[in-house]
Amino acid sequence: MYNRILIANRGEIALRIIRACREMGIETVAIFSEADRGSRYLELADEAICVGPAKSSQSYLKIDRVISAAEMGNVEAIHPGYGFLAENAHFNEVCRSCNIDFIGPTPEAMDRLGDKNQARQLARDAKVPIVPGSAGLIEDDVEAVRVAHEIGFPVLIKATAGGGGKGMRVAANDLTLKTCLQQARAEAEAAFGNSSVYLEKFIEFPRHVEVQILADHHQNVVHLWERDCSTQRRHQKLIEESPAPRLPSDVRRAICDAAVRLIRHANYTNAGTVEFLVSPNNEFYFIEVNARIQVEHPVSELVTGIDLIKSQIAVAAGHQLPFTQDEVPLMGAAIECRINAEDPQHNFRPCAGKIDRFIMPGGLGVRIDTHVHAGYTVPPHYDSMIGKLIVHQPTREQAIACMSRALDECCIEGIATTIPFLRQMVRESEFQQGRMDTGFIARQRGG
Repeated sequence: MYNRILIANRGEIALRIIRACREMGIETVAIFSEADRGSRYLELADEAICVGPAKSSQSYLKIDRVISAAEMGNVEAIHPGYGFLAENAHFNEVCRSCNIDFIGPTPEAMDRLGDKNQARQLARDAKVPIVPGSAGLIEDDVEAVRVAHEIGFPVLIKATAGGGGKGMRVAANDLTLKTCLQQARAEAEAAFGNSSVYLEKFIEFPRHVEVQILADHHQNVVHLWERDCSTQRRHQKLIEESPAPRLPSDVRRAICDAAVRLIRHANYTNAGTVEFLVSPNNEFYFIEVNARIQVEHPVSELVTGIDLIKSQIAVAAGHQLPFTQDEVPLMGAAIECRINAEDPQHNFRPCAGKIDRFIMPGGLGVRIDTHVHAGYTVPPHYDSMIGKLIVHQPTREQAIACMSRALDECCIEGIATTIPFLRQMVRESEFQQGRMDTGFIARQRGG
């Protein structure tokens, strides 16, 4: 096992990794930017090293500075968390060349699965259903029109690189297709430096269901069941839960088996998430693999009792998974709400600033993962998520009641947050009945 790990991230996930390492007897080195200097969670690391100014491109994304910090800190491995460099195959390769273990998949697996077009081909080869679409990248508008007519409108234009809803557009006819292609390519080039796109059939009223997997270096692959992430806004998840409500048991088994099959075929190791769209008649289609730990990993931890961060570290160190698939339980129901420093009354505008008051909820089955506190100043330079409220109860109905109560207890003053919006969402009849799809929030807000 490792003696010392560097955490190449910040905030909530950095604190989550520090806690796991401390329980495992592993020392930690935390990096920070000038904007995060003085953050209280840094005091829990064994060492903290500044890697640059507030701008992430000059600090958390600066590979040479991260590697220098790792060498200064005399670490054996780097945990990238999520975001920033977590799915950067080049950074992964640099770690390897410096004899530092990257706690995640190999760079080769990242390359295979990070490109959505290549991932679709891997899924085809593994006999995993994919959304009907172009056989490869779309080279020009003429080809796009031809493919769109073959699969039928509406179609979804997707960037082959990146995620988070960037480089995605829905086209309903030939005219909008050409306009949307230009927009998607421009956005993808700006966000990822890669303007390549492909087409998929747009599945109407889909659910977003993903499967958590773990794979070690001894050919063992298991799933930790599925999560429903359909409650999202503009492709950004806001509420996640496990198990997925109203998913027939035979479909649950099939979608989890498909995820394991794909991960085996891709020679993937460590933690990852295989994402699917599920149609109203419960047909499922592969969409992508997230080659990292996910923001919503706590719901899988709570329904299985398996610590995913500790598992990631053990697998990277060469340990064999200590359980088989038959030994992974599915216990009760867990729901997670992402708390963002955003103003829902003004189109979810980011809201940086000082938190004057913070009252955390509690009680049986309530967990909150956050690095913020009263007196903390939310910087404007990074993602707006400041915490995750997670509940676990014997049934989904009890979990919803617990979440509703916990959201009522949770109080953050000084900045606007999504807490009032989340209170409203968990009380909507569609959500309570488990009838959400990816358009649920847009319908609630009138578009």
